[in-house]
Amino acid sequence: MRGALDRGRGLGMRTLLLIVVSACAAIAASAQTAPATAPAAANTNSILLWPDGAPGALTGGGALDTPSLDIYLPAANPTHTGVIICPGGSYTHLSLTREGSDVASWLNAHGVAGFVLHYRLGPRYHYPAQFDDVTRAMRYVRANAAALRLDPKHIGVWGFSAGGSLAAIISTHYDAGHADSADAIERASSRPDFSILCYAVISMKQDITHALSRLNLLGPTPDPNLVALLSNEDQVTADTPPAFLYHTENDHTVPVINSVLYFEALRKAGVSAEIHIFENGPHGTGLGQNVPGIPALAEWPTLLANWMRAGGWMEAIADDWMPAAAAPGGKP
Repeated sequence: MRGALDRGRGLGMRTLLLIVVSACAAIAASAQTAPATAPAAANTNSILLWPDGAPGALTGGGALDTPSLDIYLPAANPTHTGVIICPGGSYTHLSLTREGSDVASWLNAHGVAGFVLHYRLGPRYHYPAQFDDVTRAMRYVRANAAALRLDPKHIGVWGFSAGGSLAAIISTHYDAGHADSADAIERASSRPDFSILCYAVISMKQDITHALSRLNLLGPTPDPNLVALLSNEDQVTADTPPAFLYHTENDHTVPVINSVLYFEALRKAGVSAEIHIFENGPHGTGLGQNVPGIPALAEWPTLLANWMRAGGWMEAIADDWMPAAAAPGGKP
């Protein structure tokens, strides 16, 4: 662990100026470009990702065996952007308020749709069940983009802690869809258009990862090849989606080296990325609101909004991409 942390500190020093400059630029930009926020959610409901049963599902667990998606649609969605939200919880539970519904409400207030994923958990389920669930969620939203008033090229993923692990996995292991499938959802691409990774478990390597998340995702004796495959810092390519990363230096649960290594990999691959590392703050800060004694953390969602705005994911766009039947006033 010491070696990994020392390496992370070295990499962190190389990125420190970037972090400070981007933070200052973002704060300055927010004073000039912060838009009026949209009303809160107008439509909230839940769907089962596989109404006839998820692949590999066990029986007798009820909701534990039936991955689902909570859909939060804003009253207005001029951005035509949607985000799959993966709450954290060490792959044993889901932080559905702090890292789920609160996040969806924040997105809705900025005119963006939010989709909170209830993925399957360990030790009842191991990989690839969780990956199947987030992949299905991405395909579902993209396949139903017109009905949801979303641009299919404006679908991102946002993960916290173990949920950040899942968001990083789909960002490095997506596919273009199964063109020969009879299921229209399965024909859709699972590639996120952007990713937001908050104190994420990026690596499965023992000296870097979060041990409990690794145990619940991979089991007690994982195949070394699977460990390598799901160490996402080593899976980045030039086609990996752009990413925004947030972490705190003194996170004693998920070492900050996870975010630093992923950011470095994105830079080397030529992928657009932004990272913000705050010196103080515990693990699991969510949107940074009301963290005792650390009011500065409440600023990080503003930095994220600026990044999304710059990427075109939080700006109003025209409806000319939308099929006529789904466009406002369009005819079937």
